[in-house]
Amino acid sequence: MSEQVAPTSSATSGPTAFDERLSVPLWWYVPAAGLGLLLGAEVHMGYPGFRSWIGYLVLIPLCVAALWWLGRSRVRVEGDTLGAGDRSVALRHVGRTDVVERGDKQEALGPDLDPTAFLLHRAWIGRLVRIEITDPDAPEPYWVLSSRDPERLVAALEKGRKGR
Repeated sequence: MSEQVAPTSSATSGPTAFDERLSVPLWWYVPAAGLGLLLGAEVHMGYPGFRSWIGYLVLIPLCVAALWWLGRSRVRVEGDTLGAGDRSVALRHVGRTDVVERGDKQEALGPDLDPTAFLLHRAWIGRLVRIEITDPDAPEPYWVLSSRDPERLVAALEKGRKGR
């Protein structure tokens, strides 16, 4: 599931050119609830009466919340800023961008990955975008971001850089 918001205007930071939530697929919530149910059954077998239901009441929402927490990261291009998770960089410091296809992910995240690079990777999203950071004060040489629509992200970065 891709939650991409249409470009809007913000009074503080300018228009949003790209906004994607890196959420888990919806069907993952069914096995997560099943895992919570299974763990709740383990607790249910050990306690009689009302206490036996506490495992279900706690563990099913906990498993579902864990999936929600995994998929709460966002990648956004807003105004003159690229934001990914809790990090951001000005678009003037964005250099070359490359789209990494699903088949090339292992190489890009393995031997080709610089250990100082910023990585926002979600395994359930097939493609990546590698973004060079040209800021000499930045601690990382590039960012690697998961994206369901990397071409749109690259286009938003290009548009943002040209609009400065």
